[in-house]
Amino acid sequence: MYNSDTIAAIATGMTNSGIGIIRISGEDAFDVIDKIYRPKKENKLLSQCKSHTIHYGYIVDSDENVIDEVMVAVMKAPRSYTTEDTVEINCHGGVLVMQKVLEAVLHAGARLAQPGEFTKRAFLAGRIDLTKAEAVMDVITAENKMALKMATNALNGKISSFILNKRQQLLDIIATISVNIDYPEYDDVIEITNNDILPAIIKIKSELQTTLFNSMSAKLLKNGINTVIVGRPNVGKSSLLNAILKENKAIVTNIPGTTRDIVESSIQLDQVTLNLIDTAGIRQTEDVVEQIGVEKSKEALDRADIVLFVLDGSTSYQKEDEEIFNLIKDKCHLVVVNKSDLLQKIKLPQKHFITISTMEEESIQKLEEAIVTKLKLNHIVNKDITYISNARQIEKLNNAILALD
Repeated sequence: MYNSDTIAAIATGMTNSGIGIIRISGEDAFDVIDKIYRPKKENKLLSQCKSHTIHYGYIVDSDENVIDEVMVAVMKAPRSYTTEDTVEINCHGGVLVMQKVLEAVLHAGARLAQPGEFTKRAFLAGRIDLTKAEAVMDVITAENKMALKMATNALNGKISSFILNKRQQLLDIIATISVNIDYPEYDDVIEITNNDILPAIIKIKSELQTTLFNSMSAKLLKNGINTVIVGRPNVGKSSLLNAILKENKAIVTNIPGTTRDIVESSIQLDQVTLNLIDTAGIRQTEDVVEQIGVEKSKEALDRADIVLFVLDGSTSYQKEDEEIFNLIKDKCHLVVVNKSDLLQKIKLPQKHFITISTMEEESIQKLEEAIVTKLKLNHIVNKDITYISNARQIEKLNNAILALD
């Protein structure tokens, strides 16, 4: 079990903002707050107030100097996040004032909480299970709508319910087998054979495999899709990066070989996060610096979830294009024909491609949809299913499938 000492920490971000929250939790939480809180009107200690009420007053230091005007929320055990007595001080959100309030709390007898300790106490007290505890950080760090949806589902117990349901089904099978082995002579025991057991196990295994398949896609949505942009020089790779980002991240000129190094950036679109990697144009060159850039471009392909192979639609399909395509043809890729706003001269050997112009906003939405479709993420984006994107949980799921085998 965890230590029963009283802990405290700043629960909001350490940046200047309108409101900051200092949380205190533990058996001495009310003793601590009563030492430093002075009510504005009511003449009553917070320890004497009803649970789940909020109170207006001041936080003072050991010399009774006012640090800040505050609202203090009171939550008595076990009806709190940690199931312990908990107090939350809502002060002004300046970094200095939050630090001063926290110093007063620590001086009054609380200990500085370790990272994640409030959630750890909630877990150890049985208020949340491990999947919910892991989901707390996922909610905080979610960078797009789908990542937030996955984290919220886990926090609300969707993963827990799914796993407990599968576990109970397996326990029922095991119990029925045990009864058949140990008490075959009883008339009221339902006789069970392999013909009964096998379909049930296959069904459970199939549901776990489906969840595992969805989880691999969910990891892309949660962590972002590594999107590598490749092509020969001057086809519009950097222009495409800038158009997606809506900023001039990469230098764009009509001089081939302008991009000499990898340019990386991320953007949160509506459903997904793209980790964009703009590469140097891949071609044979005598320029030593450009050669290094070309090698880096090839290395970037190894960590790509999807490759955007960019072609210039206003020129013919060239030998360099074919050489690059041979590098990426076995990877997940999209053929992107750029410069659709110009007269089209290209004739492609590839059957499937998307035509865009980096000058048109509609093209970027079209490209995003094509990426989601190519990675088969539609079944996750458009449906409400059980997602597991945590590495520990995925490992446990794999172990369960092996055990069923």
